[in-house]
Amino acid sequence: MDKWKEKDLFEYLIGCCYEDLVKAKKQMSRWDCYSPLTSHRIELKCRAAHYDTLLIEKKKYDAMIDKCNENLDIPMYINSTPKGVFKFNLYLVQPIWEIQYHNKTTQFANTNKIPKEIAMLDINEAEIL
Repeated sequence: MDKWKEKDLFEYLIGCCYEDLVKAKKQMSRWDCYSPLTSHRIELKCRAAHYDTLLIEKKKYDAMIDKCNENLDIPMYINSTPKGVFKFNLYLVQPIWEIQYHNKTTQFANTNKIPKEIAMLDINEAEIL
């Protein structure tokens, strides 16, 4: 599982638990994919290192919850690390929000630090895939 990209995680999910998985229509969507059979709207993250808690941004969380409430979907946050794949049902976790300074973006050249409202999700609350 070292150095997976979202494409790798997407393909893994098709093989293990979401045979009907489709990518989001818009590349800059607040979620990455959707399973019509399960009504799971999914955000994917690939971490190069393993952490016992995994970061989620409040803006992304709020957008997922709002869209899922609107469409009667279930919001899922799936992270891969070198030690496994962890799935969180965002309706079942209780995030504790805080402000931290993080890079403006993670995959682009802009590494300026900005305040972001985030929560850390404990992998012990995740389903391991």
